[in-house]
Amino acid sequence: MSFVSSPLTGSKPEQYAQLAQQARALLHGERDRIANAANLSALVYHALPDLNWAGFYFFDGTELVVGPFQGLPACVRIPLDKGVCGAAARSRQTQRVEDVNAFHGHVACDSASRSELVVPLYDGEALIGVFDLDSPKLARFDADDQRGLEAVAACFMEALR
Repeated sequence: MSFVSSPLTGSKPEQYAQLAQQARALLHGERDRIANAANLSALVYHALPDLNWAGFYFFDGTELVVGPFQGLPACVRIPLDKGVCGAAARSRQTQRVEDVNAFHGHVACDSASRSELVVPLYDGEALIGVFDLDSPKLARFDADDQRGLEAVAACFMEALR
């Protein structure tokens, strides 16, 4: 398969619609979780500005374990009661944090990270993991980013079925 990523254009919601379309095309016909997480991490990391980490943590039945990502080396294991990733997994709600240093229990894998957005990945009641994005900019992620990245995460989950 040959995949060509094209630059995102238009308003932020239009850009995320394009990114979701690219994600669906990239993941089409592939059900392997690791392959899809690797490709989706690369797509998002290179498509969006001001990211220093984009990737997945998968639930192993006890804690979150790092999966495919783009960026500097990451924390390998994150307990469900720690950090933004753990909060997303526990609450089943996307966590959008403007200043990670103000987030109680933040797990600092990269000291350059200033803001974070984490989308929980559930298949029914089963926790699959989280899709995690970090930025060196304070308040990098807004409501449009949250909706757009939740849509991209949904593409990942749909491809697994």
